[in-house]
Amino acid sequence: MGSWRGLRLAAGNGFRLYERNASSAVRFTRNSELKGINGFCTKPQEGPKATTNMYSHRVPLHKPTDWEKKMLIWSGRFKKTDEIPETISFEMLDAAKNKVRVKISYVMIALTVAGCIMMVIEGKKAAKRNESLTKLNLEKKARLREEAAAINGKTE
Repeated sequence: MGSWRGLRLAAGNGFRLYERNASSAVRFTRNSELKGINGFCTKPQEGPKATTNMYSHRVPLHKPTDWEKKMLIWSGRFKKTDEIPETISFEMLDAAKNKVRVKISYVMIALTVAGCIMMVIEGKKAAKRNESLTKLNLEKKARLREEAAAINGKTE
C-alpha cells in the first residue's frame, strides 16, 4: 500500500503547483467575481455582504428536510421539531446521521443475537423430537429414489 501513499502525495503536490500557478493569473474573490491580478492590490467595490444562510465565520448552512428533522430528533440533538432551527450546519446534520447509523447498527446486532438464540432453541426442540438435518436429508433422498424407480418402472 506504499504506492497509494506515494500516489496521493504526488497528486497533492501537483494540485498545489497548479493552484499556485492558476491563482497568480485569476483569483475568485469572496463574492465570486473573477478579477485579474496585475500585481496591484485589488479591492472589491462593495463591502462583504452578510448572507442569511451563513454564520459569521462562513460556515454553509442547510435547510433540513422532514426526514433530516426526524433524524435530528432520533439522534437526541433536539426534543421536538419546533426546537429545530430553520437552517443547520452540515456538521450538525452529519453528526446526527452518524448517531442514527450507530443506533441502527446496535439494533441490528441485538436482532442478530436474538435470532441466533431463537435458532438454538428451535434446534434443541427438534433434537428432542429426534429430527436432524441428516435424517431429513436421508428420508428425502429415499423418497426421490422411490419416485425415480416408479418412473423407470412405468417407462419399461
